[in-house]
Amino acid sequence: MSSFSSREFFPDALLRELMDTRVSNPEFAWNAAQVRVQRKSLAIDGKLNIVAADHPARNVTKVGEDPLAMADRREYLARILRVLSSDRVDGVMATMDILEDLLAVDGLLRKVGAQTFLDNRVLIASLNRGGLAGSAWELDDPMTGTTAAISKDWRLDGVKVLLRVDESEPASLKTMLACAKAINESNALHLPMFLEPLPVKHTDKGWTVVKTPEALARLAGVASALGDSSRYLWLKLPYCDGFDTVARSTTLPILLLGGESAGDPSPFLRQLESAMAAGTNVRGAMVGRNVVFPGDDDPLAIADAAGGIIHSSWSVAQAIDSLPATRGKNMDRLRISSAGGPA
Repeated sequence: MSSFSSREFFPDALLRELMDTRVSNPEFAWNAAQVRVQRKSLAIDGKLNIVAADHPARNVTKVGEDPLAMADRREYLARILRVLSSDRVDGVMATMDILEDLLAVDGLLRKVGAQTFLDNRVLIASLNRGGLAGSAWELDDPMTGTTAAISKDWRLDGVKVLLRVDESEPASLKTMLACAKAINESNALHLPMFLEPLPVKHTDKGWTVVKTPEALARLAGVASALGDSSRYLWLKLPYCDGFDTVARSTTLPILLLGGESAGDPSPFLRQLESAMAAGTNVRGAMVGRNVVFPGDDDPLAIADAAGGIIHSSWSVAQAIDSLPATRGKNMDRLRISSAGGPA
């Protein structure tokens, strides 16, 4: 099994052109967003497989033993686009700078008549990244990104906020109020909101998520009631044993989050299969590092396998059996010439 090469998939010429547009045509990504083909509905079959790509904005760049894996923007973009090569991936959730990079790449592809990545995909903007990992104010996480109104102007398909709660920390209340305001603003624009409520405690390793069915179910109940209405609200929750208890705590649709990369995709795929069986309101996943940085494997293969579990009810065995056929497929997709298509 060969390692994925970002340099092979995301060629130097395209990286230079992307950076040139930042200087020569600052409106390029905006213009690409205005002509992007949007989906007619958020979840076509009622389920979603979304890649999460908002970690660097919160000072999180470590993957495995590499402290700066997600700090290399070319590496990061290459892996996100690789995941978006799968027809079983519905879209991406990211901060605006990353969405703008992706939109610009799409615009460059469209310009030469090549196949785009973002048409008919779900694009979700991450709103709050102010609670920088390791900072003294980490649980005070205000909206420091874009807004629901600007997301609508960019023709995005939803917004996302993170809410970490430690009942002994007053900063959690401030973040809760900020999240409620953001939910109200997205509701007014009929924009889906993806809320990630996480019960946390402080340890010698920093803030750690409490992954018990009791803690997750209680906070899911709190999160479901935030804002002036829950009609556009989705919850993003971590897996735990006894996830059926969590699923029963709300009627809102739930997406599974991934957490730190384990290198081996099997545990994540098993958790995903188990979560999908825990309740009819569990509707997929919004996962970052476990898909984007799956050890030595190809991100496309892992994303496609997860999509098979979500959209086609594959077993874990079927998902793992699918990996060899997808690894290394279409590595020349971004090698475009002025005439379009592979260079």
